[in-house]
Amino acid sequence: MSGTQRNDDADMALEYRICTRCIMDTDNDLDIVFDDAGHCNHCRAAIVSFSRMLPPPEERAAAFERTIDMIRRDGRGKEYDCVVGISGGVDSTYVMYLVKEAGLRPLAIHFDNGWNSELAVDNIKTALDTLGVELFTYVVDWEEFRDLQLAFLKSSVKNTEVPTDHGIVACTYRTAAKMGLKYIVCGNNQATEAILPDSYGYFHEDLRHIKSIHSRFGTRKLSTFPMLGLSRLFYYTYVRGIRKVRLLNTVDYNKVEVKELLSKKLGWRDYGGKHYESIWTRFHQGHYLVAKYGLDKRRAHLSTLVASGQMSRDEALAEIETPPYNDELLQQDIEYVIKKFNLTRDEFDRIMQAPPADARDFPNNYVLFRLLLGWRQRARSLLNRS
Repeated sequence: MSGTQRNDDADMALEYRICTRCIMDTDNDLDIVFDDAGHCNHCRAAIVSFSRMLPPPEERAAAFERTIDMIRRDGRGKEYDCVVGISGGVDSTYVMYLVKEAGLRPLAIHFDNGWNSELAVDNIKTALDTLGVELFTYVVDWEEFRDLQLAFLKSSVKNTEVPTDHGIVACTYRTAAKMGLKYIVCGNNQATEAILPDSYGYFHEDLRHIKSIHSRFGTRKLSTFPMLGLSRLFYYTYVRGIRKVRLLNTVDYNKVEVKELLSKKLGWRDYGGKHYESIWTRFHQGHYLVAKYGLDKRRAHLSTLVASGQMSRDEALAEIETPPYNDELLQQDIEYVIKKFNLTRDEFDRIMQAPPADARDFPNNYVLFRLLLGWRQRARSLLNRS
């Protein structure tokens, strides 16, 4: 028997399989590959990434201190040491807590795209007030952003979160450059985000992709939406020397324990699913991907927790059996989305029933970003091991 098993005949129905170690399956990734033990390529890659991209447990405290010292040195004589993007979710709130506990002077950045839940707004205010952190909020012009967000919904691509994710990155880089800061501390981490199949989304940095979808389905000029093209990203990174720091990769990050800590220390309240502090994210992950693509993104999130030892496989299987939405909240969110976009129910239903599309159906820089991703992963691995 070969080391991997896969059915490559597109005309033959793929026999259902689920990983014997995590819960990734053939329903949620047609390109999934299993080895002789029944382990999938996703959890195998995640486990490898833990050893390559994370310091060994006994070295993490020292790695954390080195990172903090590096940020502190660069911040001498400046009003702030770093910028930290904050959404009200657990990852970004914990990063802010760690930065302040370490004695740094962060500036909090929030990209308000009009989809914040009341709980997210309250979590941000309560946490920052408790920690004594100043907040800069970029409030995007709603009519303009609505047009861009609706264009992505009409396009039927998987990653309708691209406009928000792009705006967040653009705002943090712009602010860091304006303040003369070298470090953007973010909540991205391997412990809870290592598994995310390529088929689940698309590069939010690809400005060509954004503009191509908007030119096809949008109607308004993008005059205030923060954009970050490759040339500007190159300038910020290599000329201004601005770096993104994944601080959570230098600590023992257990999500359950962190939620308890934030609740006790900062009055933080849980909002449910991953990134569900945003109503749009809740709708996108809990309904749009499920209804249009048959994908339950929770499988990737839960499988990562299994691979990192934060959850048992049985616990993950039990959780994935629960619906991503309760019926009442789903209907509330659908009505909210329809109203926010100024759609009729018939228009919304037609959009949801339109056939799925691939991001590469539109002009893009996919090949270039794949090359850049490989380079960044290798560079990040070397940095984390140095």
